[in-house]
Amino acid sequence: MAEQELKISTDRVGALIGKNGATKRAIEEKTKTSIEIESKEGDVVVRGEDAEGVVTASEVIRAINRGFSPERAFVLLNNPDALLDVIDLSSIIETPTQLERVRGRVIGRAGRSREQIENMTITSISVYGKTVAIIGDPEQVKVARTAIEMLINGVAHESVFAFLDRKKREAKRDMLGYYY
Repeated sequence: MAEQELKISTDRVGALIGKNGATKRAIEEKTKTSIEIESKEGDVVVRGEDAEGVVTASEVIRAINRGFSPERAFVLLNNPDALLDVIDLSSIIETPTQLERVRGRVIGRAGRSREQIENMTITSISVYGKTVAIIGDPEQVKVARTAIEMLINGVAHESVFAFLDRKKREAKRDMLGYYY
């Protein structure tokens, strides 16, 4: 029997449980695990016979805790190659003002910057609290993380999008088998 203990934000407990327990039940069914949630403190225990199922369920719970909707987090259930990467801004940022500025740079006006990174890398991105989380295939997550780190470090948006455009062209070329 494998077991994993997690702590989630109390304001994300409702998203984890879902309407009438639907989200929790879906995670349990797809990973063959049982999930216990202590909603007052945000303590979660995932148990299962299969360690891989426990790890997968835990990653989905972490994604929901990092601000992803259950539907977006379920990519981790439905795509065995998908992974969750979390950038902790609190280790980089020193003041609350800097945090808001960095969050604003990543999100962009009306969410356009985040949306463009998502579209160019085929990932999902959540800016929540002091973290930026990314879900997608490993190579695309790596590219999205690099773009986000560029924004965090103050690189101009146009330079970041030029980098993403170049990476997208390289990936397409590699996929089609064009080599110079």
